[in-house]
Amino acid sequence: MKLVNACIGENGDITDAKERTGIWAWKHPHSDGSVTYQRQEGDVLLENVNFGYEPEKPVLFDVSLYAKPGQKVAFVGSTGAGKTTITNLLNRFYDISQGKIRYDGINIQKIKKDDLRRSLGMVLQDTNLFTGTVMENIRYGKLDATDEECMEAGKRANADTFIRMLPEGYQTVLTGDGSGLSQGQRQLISIARAAVADPPVMILDEATSSIDTRTEAIVQKGMDALMQGRTVFVIAHRLSTVRNADVIMVLEHGHIIERGNHADLLAQKGKYYQLYTGAFELE
Repeated sequence: MKLVNACIGENGDITDAKERTGIWAWKHPHSDGSVTYQRQEGDVLLENVNFGYEPEKPVLFDVSLYAKPGQKVAFVGSTGAGKTTITNLLNRFYDISQGKIRYDGINIQKIKKDDLRRSLGMVLQDTNLFTGTVMENIRYGKLDATDEECMEAGKRANADTFIRMLPEGYQTVLTGDGSGLSQGQRQLISIARAAVADPPVMILDEATSSIDTRTEAIVQKGMDALMQGRTVFVIAHRLSTVRNADVIMVLEHGHIIERGNHADLLAQKGKYYQLYTGAFELE
């Protein structure tokens, strides 16, 4: 199963496209030599997933959840609750032994790993920048992106203003993992990198814990722009940032113990309510 650029004809037929069209499709080759296409939508389903990094030590228990195209799903819970494990499984960094994960109705084990990961944008807590210009670091999200596309991504990520204030603007060379930049600036470049890839599904490991409040507001604005119209999974470190999520999953020791939107969960007066009102602190 491959991910391809696609065109949609007037009759709704999907075909391969050589150039980037902004439309993606899953290409299914069949045993009789025929090929069918299915438009990529960003629909994600986990069904009864059990998982352990070591078979005898499970860390997720019977996890079921779904995200419809364009929905924002947030994971809340203490360190070790299983939040990052779920996103690792979506990327197939590990394969599950029990349960199913479906992406647009397709078992993700049938999708080539490179194609799967190309369709998932990630902004992680630890940003990885390499020695090269700001432009090259942004372009890493989509290697055939033009300079104009990279700069447009910089604007969408709310990074353009600070980049233009650098000595050489987008041509400024970064060294030592961007050591000359602040944590917030490095994060904005990683958001721009994800923006230029323009994937239908985003995984955001909120990385605002070491950023001052003013910078956090700028980074959050960049993330909000990136989330527009996409299926988004957010690993939440600060509950204030997930109030507008469609669904919030509260995890504890690998179990989903509560689910609902912000208002629903406050009304339940359970663990989320205790976390939100400060009775418990997230670690």
